[in-house]
Amino acid sequence: VKKVNSADELDYAIESARQYDSKILIEQAVSGCEVGCAVLGNSAALTVGEVDQIRLQYGIFRIHQEVEPEKGSENAVITIPADLSAEERGRIQETAKKIYKALGCRGLARVDMFLQDDGRIVLNEVNTLPGFTSYSRYPRMMAAAGIALPP
Repeated sequence: VKKVNSADELDYAIESARQYDSKILIEQAVSGCEVGCAVLGNSAALTVGEVDQIRLQYGIFRIHQEVEPEKGSENAVITIPADLSAEERGRIQETAKKIYKALGCRGLARVDMFLQDDGRIVLNEVNTLPGFTSYSRYPRMMAAAGIALPP
């Protein structure tokens, strides 16, 4: 994954990506803070965890360190609950439930989004097999909402 900040960097990023596959994907960057929400259930009455927020210190978000993953991200701070208003967190939770239902998700998923400066919420990805370790985001979001998950 490469982030390109100018047209001059594009050729290098394309050549770098082609080392791994002949097909590459180029996307416009989405600005804003990254947020996530854990969703649980199979019916209209879904359970959601507390919203988390990822604050990058540099680069592109890396969920954990390669050597000591239990110590968390090497380039970001994850805050649970997110440092946002109750209204913003509620909108993110409702958006996560709508996305979960629209995609026909079952069981559990973590819905990752961006909250843009203008208040718009943009889908980043849906992780239908989120991490479930003691340091993973999904169980930490549920615990912050007071929801106990089986060990």
